[in-house]
Amino acid sequence: MPKTPKRILSKLEQLLTRSYSPYSGFAVAAVIKSRSGRLYGGVNVENAAYPLSRCAEQSATLQMISAGEREVVEVWIMSRGEQPATPCGGCRQVLSEFAQPDTPVHCLSTDGAELHTTLGELLPHAFSRQYLEK
Repeated sequence: MPKTPKRILSKLEQLLTRSYSPYSGFAVAAVIKSRSGRLYGGVNVENAAYPLSRCAEQSATLQMISAGEREVVEVWIMSRGEQPATPCGGCRQVLSEFAQPDTPVHCLSTDGAELHTTLGELLPHAFSRQYLEK
């Protein structure tokens, strides 16, 4: 089982306090590592108009894209509670746009439980640009 680096854990814990989740009460933080090695963080941001809410994984990906990078090489997600939460279907699809199927995804809970998987295991038949090429 991979050991999560302390700097990642620290960043996730700090980010978790910044989540804006007044409706669900379910705080989530994400850190993604780009090809350059730089870390990008994000939190879930809820909205009273629920469809306008954003997940932590999407927030982190948007930070990376805004910084001019385009490739995710590793993902960490932290949520409160006993079980680690995996990315929702939409976040799996967003991540698949910028990551490979073998990209490691580490799901952590604040209670210490961990799930280590890959993007391909989470989304085995991702819709990708290959379907849009002529």
